Amino acid sequence: MLSVRNLSKTFHLHMLGGGPLPAVGDVSFDVGRGEFVGLAGPSGAGKSTVLKCVHRTYLASAGQILYDSPSMGQVDLASLEEGRVIDLRRTEIGFVSQFLRVIPRVGALDLVAEPIVHRLGTDLETARARAAELLDRLHIPRRLFEAYPATFSGGEQQRVNIARAVGWRPALLLLDEPTASLDAGSVEVVVELLQELRNGGATLLGIFHDPVLLERITDRTVRIGGLA
Repeated sequence: MLSVRNLSKTFHLHMLGGGPLPAVGDVSFDVGRGEFVGLAGPSGAGKSTVLKCVHRTYLASAGQILYDSPSMGQVDLASLEEGRVIDLRRTEIGFVSQFLRVIPRVGALDLVAEPIVHRLGTDLETARARAAELLDRLHIPRRLFEAYPATFSGGEQQRVNIARAVGWRPALLLLDEPTASLDAGSVEVVVELLQELRNGGATLLGIFHDPVLLERITDRTVRIGGLA
């Protein structure tokens, strides 16, 4: 489903006089349809940068990111026009970061239900029921369902973030340290949800701070070695 070829990303920082700051260089790997691949490597090697290039949060400096889209066929995410990238994020490609992008004045239940409605075409009542099921499994108290996640703890926000990402069952899910702020019980629930998503046909590419969890949850790992 995904073929990354000779991917490089260089930043240009104004504080360095616009000079180049290489982040990753010449990264290549494949992810098969329905596979769960982990990215491993030392801190600062550029694992998150690779994920963000796949999501097109960052624009790659060089290389190809070939994605077999169920709706568009094979496209190169490194050069695809922005409008089509946005369409893919809305319909096929999900992303879980370590932080929840809070929508002001939207309660947790509706925050999770919203992509289920808009991306799957589900009616609001059914979407809210699915959202409630996910939040229950992730141990979000029901008294918080209508509360704004901006008021939640970091761990609670992350659990809402994960529920929002998996609820609409994306074809490709990118995970950037999704369990970093979670307790052991919540981690186990996340593992179950990701396994269920994969069993439903999704492809996953992720970074996990715990090497034991990384080895346990993924089919294999790709090492990102950083730059000399």
